[in-house]
Amino acid sequence: MFVALAPSRAWDVDRMSAAAKRHGARAVAGMQLLQPLLRQVSDMDERTRLTTINGFFNRRILFRDDIEAWGQVDYWASPLETMQKGEGDCEDYAISKYFSLLAAGTPLERLRLVYVRAQLGAAGGPTQAHMVLAYYAAPDAEPLILDNLVDDVRPASRRPDLTPVFSFNSEGLWEGVGARRAGEPVSRLSRWREVLAKARDEGFL
Repeated sequence: MFVALAPSRAWDVDRMSAAAKRHGARAVAGMQLLQPLLRQVSDMDERTRLTTINGFFNRRILFRDDIEAWGQVDYWASPLETMQKGEGDCEDYAISKYFSLLAAGTPLERLRLVYVRAQLGAAGGPTQAHMVLAYYAAPDAEPLILDNLVDDVRPASRRPDLTPVFSFNSEGLWEGVGARRAGEPVSRLSRWREVLAKARDEGFL
């Protein structure tokens, strides 16, 4: 069974339900909340949709480094893996939001995952690697930033603590968040290929 949300976008209800059962009870509970939410937000304006999906995962997922959550230095979890675990790091938040927004009908070209250097504390303080999700209303628009560190969805100009390094989606890879550069193949990102396959298996694509 497919639930159509927008032309060319749908999520596979049966495949998602079956995948959640394979993951476990927490994934099933999360999926049972997420599916009706995806139906609701598919009819909302995009700013409300972004805020709703951002808040859903920020509230449900507890931040944990990969070594604590998965016993690995760097692991990219699928949305249902993250919901089953109930915890994850910045990549896991961003990935879950990305695939949920796609399932809700947000056009692929408007979304990019962005690796940034996040400023800790006052200006001049240390930075750390971090990932956020960026939304572009138009190719040359200022992106809106979805972040597990900040519940508000803010334009990039209101996140001076973030310095973009590179960004990517299912179609390409860019330096920074520049909207006008041609994307390089995402085959460079082996973990991204793996999580794409998992998201398809879970019915998000």
